[in-house]
Amino acid sequence: MVDITFDASWWLILVFVSDVIIRIAAIIVVPRNRRPTAAMAWLLAIYFIPFVGVLLFLLIGNPRLPRKRRRKQEQINEYITETSSHLDFGTLRPHAPDWFTSLVTMNRRLGAMPLAGDNAAHLIADYQESLDTMAAAIRTAEGYVHVEFYILQSDDSTDNFFSALEEVAARGVTVRVLLDHWANRGKPFYKKTLARLDAMGAQWRLMLPVQPLKGKYQRPDLRNHRKLLVVDGTVAFMGSQNVTDSTYNLRKNIRRGLHWVDLMVRLEGPVVASVNAVFLSDWYSETDEVLTDEIDLFDVKSGPGDLDCQVVPSGPGFEVQNNLRLFAALLYSAQRRITVVSPYFVPDEAMLLAITTACQRGLQVELFVSEEGDQAMVYHAQRSYYESLLRAGVKIWMYRKPYILHTKCFTIDDEVAVIGSSNMDMRSFGLNMEISLLVRGEEFVQEMRNVEDRYRRISRELTLEEWQKQPLRSTILDNIARLTSALQ
Repeated sequence: MVDITFDASWWLILVFVSDVIIRIAAIIVVPRNRRPTAAMAWLLAIYFIPFVGVLLFLLIGNPRLPRKRRRKQEQINEYITETSSHLDFGTLRPHAPDWFTSLVTMNRRLGAMPLAGDNAAHLIADYQESLDTMAAAIRTAEGYVHVEFYILQSDDSTDNFFSALEEVAARGVTVRVLLDHWANRGKPFYKKTLARLDAMGAQWRLMLPVQPLKGKYQRPDLRNHRKLLVVDGTVAFMGSQNVTDSTYNLRKNIRRGLHWVDLMVRLEGPVVASVNAVFLSDWYSETDEVLTDEIDLFDVKSGPGDLDCQVVPSGPGFEVQNNLRLFAALLYSAQRRITVVSPYFVPDEAMLLAITTACQRGLQVELFVSEEGDQAMVYHAQRSYYESLLRAGVKIWMYRKPYILHTKCFTIDDEVAVIGSSNMDMRSFGLNMEISLLVRGEEFVQEMRNVEDRYRRISRELTLEEWQKQPLRSTILDNIARLTSALQ
């Protein structure tokens, strides 16, 4: 009988060799086609905690959607470009700055919709009013209603919204609904919401489902973060608000007394077709159903306004970070004033450089964020940028708790604004599917300024003197969170 024993030294050698192989392989694999900051963060994770770091990298290290889904997005982009290239989308406002024209061209090349004129756009800043206004628009539907929201819950606050869907469905209107799988599963009222959609006869699908047993899987934290509603191709809504109670019905939020503050925009005119195109592309991605034969996407009509609007979708289905390029270009184009509202402000190097450079160019730069955080890691990562922003001259307004300022928008000078679902953080730039609306028109910017004034009255200014009194433990947490924020 042969007695086979292993000396402890062999285990040490095996662990050492495995560790070296992991480190060498990481240097070869991790940095490829990845931003330096993200690559460095992953390498630090793998080097300090090799086996855990490798496991995390295998689980969430790929920031791209599966090849099949990316191919679908390419097909959609090609269809929109070819179909709309010869169409007239309303009369554009005269005397557009050269930088604005080049910005629109860049967006178009990256997969955005055409710039459309003759649009009306009006902001809705009250949370419940937004839900009820969308419900009223749904009740006017004659042909179809398209609903796409990151979070969609049937609760007391949204009952009017769902009742409107039920009413139009009962009289034969087609109701199509998309909701993000990971953001809704396990949340309050999830099963009730799906049951209510089934009962009304709505056609609904989960976006980016993580269901490996059904052959549906991608990186779990690649999410569809868009919020939009289209009624008959004549009116649309988009912005930052989900269809749920302002507490999100979560016990931890209710216990802390937290309520979300959001901003939506109601649209009429040719730009509605662009919002609808985003819905149809996501519907095709989830169902393989092409609805362009049923819906004439580019049968557009002039709206009651004269705003120029361009819809810019972004996300891991595109080759580059469309929203980041749009935001950075606007920041460099501004000549007098920049106001940014973002609940999660974790800029990459390009965004941080653009904002601090604007201050050095003599512009007035303001940033609105929440005094209270609902996501610890993002909250602390955001705080790690405050000192450099304050030293550069950015005026930081902190929206007072217990409210979470969830609005995502910014304005430059007096003529151009952006509103949508995209935060100014690395997740929205690289991992989430987002939708942004670029608007040119003084009257719309003035509406936005009125909202900013309202936010300013409820906020307090953070000063550099106050910030320098932060305790050491907060600085340590902020710095650690800043490193993890780059893990993409």
